[in-house]
This record gives sequence, structure tokens and C-alpha cells, in this order.
Amino acid sequence: MQKILVASGNPKKLAELRAMLTELPVELLGPEALPGGLPEVVEDGADFLANAAAKALAFAEAAVAVEPGIWALADDSGLCVDALDGAPGVHSARFAALFGPAGALAPDADRAEMDEANNRLLLERLAGLPPEQRGAAFHCVIAVARPGELLFAVEGRVAGRILEAPDGDGGFGYDPLFWHEASGCSFARLDPAAKAAVSHRGQAVARLERVLSSVLPRRR
Repeated sequence: MQKILVASGNPKKLAELRAMLTELPVELLGPEALPGGLPEVVEDGADFLANAAAKALAFAEAAVAVEPGIWALADDSGLCVDALDGAPGVHSARFAALFGPAGALAPDADRAEMDEANNRLLLERLAGLPPEQRGAAFHCVIAVARPGELLFAVEGRVAGRILEAPDGDGGFGYDPLFWHEASGCSFARLDPAAKAAVSHRGQAVARLERVLSSVLPRRR
């Protein structure tokens, strides 16, 4: 059984990964497995791969003292909007904090408040644009490392467009604004299994599963 630390404070991401990797001999651990918590990593990479790799390597170093032989998995994902020249991109999670009006987001804002502020700012930046100019794509890169070595990285991408108002109350992040044409609804209206089948993270995890299957035996 290969133990893998999932270096994310988002419980929904961890739940999605656990549901998708049930047939592999892996035990996915959350950040609570580290007594001191996850180390701070400056996410200043130029792209999603650079940030995911930096996090995976840093978390693998921190985890090995607790669990020898452990691997660390980190992802970096975000929304790239055509009309904004690819923004918010690598700044998706902190879009409002970095580029919104001063004081619009409290320093101690929780994840739900940050999501709401990010969505609000995105809508402001796209105000007045017709549907054909609101194209966007979600990207996800998942990197897996052990101390001192990046083992591999996989990527997923899904295209869509940005709605003029939130639609649905499921998912997280920009899901209520992201219209997926093939599904005929926003990501926030898809149940977790349906979303996993088409999402950027679902695609990346499917590729992750194939890579892990090549190096780890499947459960019997």
C-alpha cells in the first residue's frame, strides 16, 4: 500500500481523489497527517506545472520524517479566461485578494467568502461581453514527488464559457459561473460523479490513475 500525502487544505479535492482512486493500492492522507501542518510554499511559478511541482517537492520533504517512503501529491489548477488574456490563471484562488479593490475581502475570509469575491470580480471584469466572447477553460496539473525527486506530472483541461450570473450551488470555486456545453449546465449543477467524468481535475486524475497503475499493482 503506497501512502500518498494529498497536499491540499480543500476537503472536497481530497474526497474527489479518494473516490477516483479506489481500485489502486494507495492510501491518501490529508494534511492533518503532518503534526506541524503543511509548510508554506510560495506559489510564484509562471504556470500550473511549476507551482504543482514546487508544492509536491516541499510537502514530500516535510512528510518523510513522519512517514518514510511516502509520496506527496499536489495540484495547481485554475481558470483561464480568453477575454482576460488567460487571467486569473495561476492566481485563480487569490484573484480578488490580489486584484480586487482594497478592503473588499477581509484578511481572515474563509474559502466560501473568497470564492464569492473571486466570482464577483470575474463577473465585473467580463461585464457587457456577449456569450461568444466569454470563452474559458479550467486547467489542472497534478504533480507527484518523493523527497528530492519529481516523479511525474499529469494535466487535464476542459473548455467552456463564463455565465453572466452564478447558476447552481454545488461544486466550489468558479463552478457556478462555468458553463459546460456538453453537459448542458454549469459545473455547479453536476453531481460529483458527473463532474469528475468531464472536469479538468477528472481528466488529470484519470491520467494519474493510468500512471500509478503502471507502477503499482491494482487491488484484487
